[in-house]
Amino acid sequence: MSKVGRRHRVAAGVALLALAAAGCGTHTATVAGAGASSQEIAMQAWLAGLYDEYPDILASYDPAGSGAGREMFITGAVDFAGSDAELDDEELEQAAGRCGDGEVMELPLYISPIAVAYNLPGLDVEHLNLEPETIAGMFDGQITRWDDPEIAASNPGVDLPDLPVIPVNRSDDSGTTENFTEYLAEAGGDAWPHEPSGTWPRSGTQSGQQNAGVVSTMEAAEGTLGYLDASQVTDELSTAAIGVGDGFVPFSPEAAAAVVDASPPAESASDTRLTIHLDRDTDADGAYPLVLISYTIACTKYDTAEKADAVRALLTYMASEAGQERVAAPDVAGAAPISPELRARVMEVVDQISGP
Repeated sequence: MSKVGRRHRVAAGVALLALAAAGCGTHTATVAGAGASSQEIAMQAWLAGLYDEYPDILASYDPAGSGAGREMFITGAVDFAGSDAELDDEELEQAAGRCGDGEVMELPLYISPIAVAYNLPGLDVEHLNLEPETIAGMFDGQITRWDDPEIAASNPGVDLPDLPVIPVNRSDDSGTTENFTEYLAEAGGDAWPHEPSGTWPRSGTQSGQQNAGVVSTMEAAEGTLGYLDASQVTDELSTAAIGVGDGFVPFSPEAAAAVVDASPPAESASDTRLTIHLDRDTDADGAYPLVLISYTIACTKYDTAEKADAVRALLTYMASEAGQERVAAPDVAGAAPISPELRARVMEVVDQISGP
């Protein structure tokens, strides 16, 4: 079964659990979240795990996209948000107002590679090797055919097809796009002339809404090239090994964790905002620098003790060793578990969540 199929199966299970709890009238607290679609599969697994431990908490998550999630959190429409990008200065000011006497929290609880995926079903190779400059040139429309000499130079002996390269990007405001364009800007050199952005900087391209839309667009035509959270890659698509130093590295949880552990805190980091500045241009052996850190945004104080208890329970499970191992499973999300050191820092923040 493809990962998309597994996603639908898990979603159905979570929906049934929620309906069962609602039908029996057993839930005493609710917690609602929205945001990054990259977290969708992981959140489904986390919500199922939370229900196993706390059947009285009715929790939900709407994978509406990072930008939408941040906006819904700021306006108070949801209790927490998932975001593939940290809050900017304006959003942070608005979020601080929403949190009132509490502090804004940004916790790196979901770490996942961003896959560079392609649809070339006749290609007899596990991974195409692509240098960062080559990826940038393909997405910027400078490299237009799959048998281009620049691609061939990194793939000796591979019979590359004479097909047009069809880049596919996200059509919505996306943290995945922001992370991907940050990578292109830092690692792609002069081949990427655009600033990092949550919205795609070029017009006239093929696109899809959220990760699922990118997958659907890519599966519809051979020769497509896209970027998406690695957990969303289906069996119909292949993925590239990207150039790092003198070699090429395919995505894996271990390779993603390697670059996170080697990266410093972001300038915006604080005691409750555990943001990280990823080293996108690393040459560390075995590191995969095209990584997405999806933050969970919440408050340290809520209007009621019941709400605070529910949010604390959810975030505690998400950060726990069991919760991280659950989403690290290859048949779930294949995420990179946070390190014990990072877990300890996260729990120092989560333990501050309180009510009136």
